[in-house]
Amino acid sequence: MATKAPKTDIDESKVAVSGRKKVAVGVPAVLHALEISYEQMGVKRSVETLMRVNQKNGFDCPGCAWPEADHRHIAEFCENGAKAVAEEATLRRVEPAFFAAHSIAELEAHDDWWLGQQGRLTDPMILDEGATHYRPISWDDALHEIATALRDLDDPDEAVFYTSGRTSNEAAFLYQLLVRGLGTNNLPDCSNMCHESSGSALTETLGIGKGTVSIDDVHNADLLIVAGQNPGTNHPRMLSALEKAKQNGATIVAVNPLPEAGLLRFENPQTPQGVILGGTKMADEFVQIRLGGDQALFQAIGKHLLEVEERDGGVLDHDFIAAHTSGFDDYRRAMADASWAELVEATGVAEGTMRRVAELVRTSPSTIVCWAMGLTQHKHAVATLHDVVNVLLLQGNIGRPGAGVCPVRGHSNVQGDRTMGIYEKPSEAFLAALDEEFGFTAPREHGFDTVQAIRAMRDGRARVFMAMGGNFVSATPDTAVTEAALRNMDLTVQVSTKLNRSHVVTGRRAIILPTLGRTDRDRRTGRDGVAREQKITVEDSMSAVHASRGRLAPPSDDLLSEVAIIARICRLLFGEDAVGTRPVEASDRPGATHPVEHDLGQAERSPANERARAGIEDDDARVQHPANVPQADWAALETDYTLIRKHIANVVPGFDDFEKRVDKGRTFILPNGPRDARSFATATGKAMFTVNELEFPRIPEGRVILQTLRSHDQYNTTIYGKDDRYRGIHGGRRVVLVNAEDVAALGFADGEIVDLVSEWTTPSGEVEERRAEEFRIVPYPTPRGNAAAYYPETNVLVPLDSTADVSGTPTSKSIVVRFEHRS
Repeated sequence: MATKAPKTDIDESKVAVSGRKKVAVGVPAVLHALEISYEQMGVKRSVETLMRVNQKNGFDCPGCAWPEADHRHIAEFCENGAKAVAEEATLRRVEPAFFAAHSIAELEAHDDWWLGQQGRLTDPMILDEGATHYRPISWDDALHEIATALRDLDDPDEAVFYTSGRTSNEAAFLYQLLVRGLGTNNLPDCSNMCHESSGSALTETLGIGKGTVSIDDVHNADLLIVAGQNPGTNHPRMLSALEKAKQNGATIVAVNPLPEAGLLRFENPQTPQGVILGGTKMADEFVQIRLGGDQALFQAIGKHLLEVEERDGGVLDHDFIAAHTSGFDDYRRAMADASWAELVEATGVAEGTMRRVAELVRTSPSTIVCWAMGLTQHKHAVATLHDVVNVLLLQGNIGRPGAGVCPVRGHSNVQGDRTMGIYEKPSEAFLAALDEEFGFTAPREHGFDTVQAIRAMRDGRARVFMAMGGNFVSATPDTAVTEAALRNMDLTVQVSTKLNRSHVVTGRRAIILPTLGRTDRDRRTGRDGVAREQKITVEDSMSAVHASRGRLAPPSDDLLSEVAIIARICRLLFGEDAVGTRPVEASDRPGATHPVEHDLGQAERSPANERARAGIEDDDARVQHPANVPQADWAALETDYTLIRKHIANVVPGFDDFEKRVDKGRTFILPNGPRDARSFATATGKAMFTVNELEFPRIPEGRVILQTLRSHDQYNTTIYGKDDRYRGIHGGRRVVLVNAEDVAALGFADGEIVDLVSEWTTPSGEVEERRAEEFRIVPYPTPRGNAAAYYPETNVLVPLDSTADVSGTPTSKSIVVRFEHRS
């Protein structure tokens, strides 16, 4: 398979490559952030806006989900956070005249960077079937088109509803209610492609799919292991927390295939130490591990701890193990049988180095393990995270200060969206509470995750696709297949602030609904004719919930919020003025299972509410009559978000007194059984040691294992520029970073332009190939046999069916690739 690369206006052979950086942030980061801010917003707007980012009475950064400490700096943002704010608060506008001047074919030839640079969307637009250009459409007509398309489906499961992590709690809660009111659980989201493996592993072993640490725990940990993560680019404010931990005496171990500047040295631009005195050395130990070798490393740590315990004693927390865990004896026997030679082969790390790291763990009074996509996007990702938990359980490093698991989320409310019910496999407890609150029966059959949704669209089992934010085309694997799947839709709908590739790869018909961003003032006019400012809420990576309120005038006067858009569609589907009268098929079919929701707290895991199941067990395809829809005052919910928060408080555990707890900039922490009380809602009622067969990628002769990653001028699929300052790449993105010895051994040269060809062996034994063209080889200090390149350009190489066991996450960090010379 192959896909044509979007136009970039860049000659990759002329990309400048300089020495990589060995220090992150500092004055250059500040200057670059200000340069982009002034370019997009102007000086006055930049100052006013940036001073409100992540402040208690300001707005939550639309970038990462790293939490804020209670005491906040006046400039509580990082370089990439400033870029994210500038992109949203830009003065540039994409108005109807833009679409009249640019055909879909022309827009499709441009890349995501060019599309994003055009500015904020201002008006609803529609692409008619067979048309070459989008045209304007009124809000009423656009929403009627969407509601009619949904009502006309033969089965609700023919609709797919995607969500990105930037959607607020209020919008996410209303969105999942819309979807379940329609009669489906097809709610794929960006979690499916990033931390789904974390949720799967932690739910099974600890009983909750979230991290168990607070920001204070990070500050006060004795040892932090940062694995498969690049905080200097992906969540730079984490560096300040790590620096504070270092100042408090912590040791930091970095585990990563690439040496990342942010984990080498940090120059904090808000301190004299960072600006004048050379900053702070971050990692005390850098473990340069082979791609996919992390499971072996944590097995090696566990094996070493058990060996020392057997020899000398005093290593394990026997009281914790006896009182709070199950499965220890089986794990101990498995580690005794583990082979050091195989662990060395899997990691590419010497046994002595692994034992040295294990000694740091042994002597640490409190240990936190942090991770991101480097651990979650492999076939054996869930097993890897099981072994992370095993190591922490050995010394009781769950549920005590300065210790625990810390999966670091990406988008600023991706965890909150899941808490609000954006999940294709909701718990029975959540659905029962939803039924009781809104007077209907939600569907119980599981919906599609992201990969399953693409398959359904590809195979003609879905007809309508709606995305609440995000850039589905550029975020998903197997680009050619995904694009063909979307083009197979009757209708695609994008609720967005800015243009991206998902607006130009469309169904036969397409609608763009522009919406408010985090920085925008949100005024809703109630029935009394009075316009009142609304706030929304978000949940960060450590289960802290707080309010966010934008202050900027919206890009256009009649721009709707996400909440308003969803509420109006709900009114058209479920209200008195609902479009159409045809009954809708429900999704309640026998045989559906109801596993624990990965990212909801342990309070969700109550016994099933039998009332909610009454009367639906025997029907194979029960007709959902118009009366079986959620009952709510949709117009009131659109104009008063406090009413949505009241509903949330009645449905989602931990949100009691919601309004009061987020008033005046307050933050509250959601309940967390493992952290709060060493309570574990698992199958055994205890934290679970697990036995996991060792897995790691084997590299065929003449091939490398490729990981996809971000550049420093990028946040997820949003491209801010064509440079990667820390890695020394300037003026282009189609580069592949390869060990210099591999470059020579494979018969290629520094700077050569090559095609990347991935090789995927299907379950039936067939070998499929996918191609990404014209990448420049850049020698780089990666482990032998490993390579790296930026996404979304290399998403085309990731097979749709190559997913992690259990979680279904695409394996974007372990792609078998060969290089081909260009003719």
